[in-house]
Amino acid sequence: MMKRLLLLFVSVASFFTAQAQQDAQFSQYIFNQLYINPAYAGYKSDFFVNSFFRSQWTGLPGAPTTASVSIDGAVANDAVGLGLMLQRDQVGAQNSIAAYTNYSYRIQIGDDEDSRLAFGIGVGIIQSGIDGNKLNAVQTGDSYIPTGYHSFLSPDARVGFLYTNDDWFIGASVDNLLPQYTHPASTASSLGVPIPKPHEYFTMGGIFELNDATKFKPSILIKDTPTAPTSMDINTFLLMSERIWLGATYRTAIPLYNKPNLQKGLPTSSAAVATIEFFASDNLRIGYAFDYSLNKLSTLGYGSHEISVAFTIKNGNSVRSRFNDQLKKCYF
Repeated sequence: MMKRLLLLFVSVASFFTAQAQQDAQFSQYIFNQLYINPAYAGYKSDFFVNSFFRSQWTGLPGAPTTASVSIDGAVANDAVGLGLMLQRDQVGAQNSIAAYTNYSYRIQIGDDEDSRLAFGIGVGIIQSGIDGNKLNAVQTGDSYIPTGYHSFLSPDARVGFLYTNDDWFIGASVDNLLPQYTHPASTASSLGVPIPKPHEYFTMGGIFELNDATKFKPSILIKDTPTAPTSMDINTFLLMSERIWLGATYRTAIPLYNKPNLQKGLPTSSAAVATIEFFASDNLRIGYAFDYSLNKLSTLGYGSHEISVAFTIKNGNSVRSRFNDQLKKCYF
C-alpha cells in the first residue's frame, strides 16, 4: 500500500514538475554544450554531429523520454560557428518538439589560437502539447483534465557566451526567452499545456594532465529557473590514452536564493551518475550514462539510461582543424 501511495505522489509531482521546469535533462551535455549554450556552436571547428536518447526514471508510468540530434561547425576561418538542433521530449501526456538554428561569433583572445571568447544566439520554434486521452480523471467530468489533444506553437530564442582555451572554460546562457510573451498563459493553463519558462545555465571546468596517458577533467553546471529548485551538477572525468572517458556526477538541488513562488520545505533531490565515452574510431564516439536517484525514486524504477552517438566530419577550410588533432585539443 505504501509503495502505491508513493508511486501516486511521484506521478502527481512529475506532472507539476514538468510544467515548472520543462528543459530536457542530459547527463552527457559536457561533451556537446550546444544543448545548453548557443555560443558552443563551432567550438570543435570540424563539423560535429551528435545524438542523444534518454529514458529517465525507467519503470515509472509516464516517465520522461528525450531524443535529440545536432550538428555544428565553424566557418569564416573559425570566426563564426553555425549549428542546428532538433529535440523531442515526452513526459506522460505532455510532449514538446523544438528546432533551433544557432550562430556564434568567436573572437581569438591574445596570440593563442585556442583561446577564444564566443557570443551566441539561437532562434527557433517550439510546439508544446498535451494529450488528454492519456490522462485518467479521478472524478468523471473533471474540468481540469483536458479532452483530446491540445498544442500551441511559439517562436523562441536563446543567448549565451563561452570562453575556452586548452586548459579551462567558463560559460553562461539562458533559453526559453520568448514563449511566455508570445502565448497567452491563461489559454495554455486552462488546457494544461505547459509554457516553457526561461532557464539559466552557468558552466565552468578545466582539464589537468596527471601523466602521459591520463587527464583529469572536473566541471560544474548550475541550472536555474524561478519556478523550480536550482540544480547543480558536480562532474569528474578521466581521459585515458586519449580514447576512453570515465566519469562520475553528483546532482543535487541547492538553495541559491529565495524563491517566493516555490513551496517551502521541498526535499532535496539528488542523483549519482556514471558515464563512459569511448572513441570507436578517430571520427566516431559512443557514450552511455546511468543515473541513480538517491531518494525514494530508487525503489520504484530502474534508474535513467542515456545513450549518445557522435561523429566528426573533417572541415578542410578550418585552420585549427588542419593543424590540431581534434581528439587531443577539443576537451570541452
